[in-house]
Amino acid sequence: MSDNVSNQDSRRRVAFVGSECYPFVKTGGLGDVMYALPRALIRENCDVRVILPLYRCIPEKFRNKLVYRGSFMMDQTMEGRTFFVGIMETVMDGVIYDFIDNREFFDWGNPYTGLWEDIPKYCFFSKASLAILNYLEWVPDVIHCHDWQASLVPLYLRTRFNDTPVGRARVVLTIHNLRFQGICGIQHLKYWSGLPDGLFDYPILKQNEDEANMFKGGLAFADKITTVSRTYAEEIQTPAYGEHLEGHLSYHSPKLCGIVNGIDVEQWDSAKDPLLAADYDAGNFRELKKENKKALQEKLGLEPDENKIVIGLISRLTDQKGLDLVNAIIPRMLDGNTQIVVLGTGDPRYENAFRYYEEENKGTFCAYISYNETLAHLIYAGADALLVPSMFEPCGLTQLIAMRYGTIPIVRETGGLKDTVLPYDAERNEGNGFTFGPYNADLLLEAVNAAKTLYFTERWRWDEMVARDMEKDVSWEASARAYLALYDEIIAWDKEE
Repeated sequence: MSDNVSNQDSRRRVAFVGSECYPFVKTGGLGDVMYALPRALIRENCDVRVILPLYRCIPEKFRNKLVYRGSFMMDQTMEGRTFFVGIMETVMDGVIYDFIDNREFFDWGNPYTGLWEDIPKYCFFSKASLAILNYLEWVPDVIHCHDWQASLVPLYLRTRFNDTPVGRARVVLTIHNLRFQGICGIQHLKYWSGLPDGLFDYPILKQNEDEANMFKGGLAFADKITTVSRTYAEEIQTPAYGEHLEGHLSYHSPKLCGIVNGIDVEQWDSAKDPLLAADYDAGNFRELKKENKKALQEKLGLEPDENKIVIGLISRLTDQKGLDLVNAIIPRMLDGNTQIVVLGTGDPRYENAFRYYEEENKGTFCAYISYNETLAHLIYAGADALLVPSMFEPCGLTQLIAMRYGTIPIVRETGGLKDTVLPYDAERNEGNGFTFGPYNADLLLEAVNAAKTLYFTERWRWDEMVARDMEKDVSWEASARAYLALYDEIIAWDKEE
C-alpha cells in the first residue's frame, strides 16, 4: 500500500478542489486556473489530482472517457443522512481528474443554480472531496481549494477528517472572486454541513445573528490564503474592496499573499495562431502585425488605414470593467486618427450605448455585441492598444494576452493590472503600457492620449515597447514556482513540529 504514503519521495502531491475546470465546465477565470495551474505543476515534477463535481452539463465527449474508480455511502447533514459518492476518473496531460458522482446534488444541469440549493451541494462536495482521497488511498501534501464552493474543506479537514490519513495534509484556500461568499442562514448551513456547533461563532462561520458565511470559515481555518495578485491581496483588506470581510482578512493577513495568474501561452501564441491573418513574433511584428490590423478593419467595416491607431476593448460589459469611464470619453477619443473596436456582452445600457456610437461613427467605431473567439484573437493581434480600465480587477487576463500579442495595454492601477503593467517612463524609455490611478474618466483619457502621442510621434519607442511586451514571461511557469515555494513552506511545518 505504498501509494498512500506521502512524502516518501521528492514529488509533491497536490489535490485541487474547485467547482469548475476548463474544458469540462467553465463560467469564468476560476475554470482557467483549475486547468492551467495543475498542468504547470506537473511540469514542475508534482503529482496532481483535480476534484470536481460531475455536473450534467459536462459534454458527453468528456463523460464517455470517464472510468469508474469506486463508490461508497457518506454521512452528511446534522442528522447523519447518507448519500452516494461515486468516483469517475480520467487523465489528461498527466493530471488526474476525479469527478464526484451524485445525481441528487449535481444532475441539475448548470453548475450554479441558486444559493439555497448550492449550499447543500457544496457542503456535500467539500466533504466528499476529502472522503474520496481517503478511499483512493492518495494522501496529498497540500490540498488547494478555490473560492467559496470549496471553502468548507479546511473545516472538515481539521474536524471530521483530522484523525484520518488525509488529515496530514496542509490546506491552501485561494480567493478568485470575493464578492460571492456562500452566505446563508445559520441553521441551513448547520443542517447540511453537519459541522460542530463550536465553529458557528464570529471568528469562524458566523456572519451576524442569523447568517453564516462559508468563505469566512474557510479563510479562518486555511493554513495559507492566496489571491490572484499582490495588489489585490492588499486591496481586499480595505472597505473599498473587502466585501465586508476586510477586518477578517486583515486579522488573517500573516497567512495571506498574492500570486498573479498566468495565461496558456500555447493557446495564446501570435507565432502559431490559426485564427490570425498572419502569424508574427517579436522579431517580425513590424511587418506582419499590420496584416492582422488590415484584416480586422476589413472584417468589421472600419476604414482600411494602417496609419490610424486601433484601440480594442474585449470585456464583459459591466460596471466592474470601468465601462462608464469608457462611455464618457468615446466622443473625445474619436479624433479622426483613432478607431475603436468593442467585443462583449452584458449590461443593456452599455450594449445600447456602444451600438449608438457605432451608428454615429460608421467606419470608425465597431460594437460587436456578442462573443466570438476568432474575433477576440484577431482584435488582440490587429489592435494597437487595448483598454482595461477596471474599477477592480483581482488579476485580469486580457492585459496579459494583449502583451503576448504586442498590443499595448492601457489600464487602471488596481489589482493584477497594477502588478503586471509597468507604466511607460519616457525619460528611461521603460515600461510596458499606460496606466492611471484614481477612478476618473479624465485620467483615463489622459492615459489614452499619452499612448496616442507616443504612437504617432515616436513610433520607434512604441515598437520597442511592443517588443518588450511580446518577450515578457506571462506563462504559468513563474506562478507555478511561486505556489511551489508556498507549498514547501507549509509542508516544512510538519518537519519542524
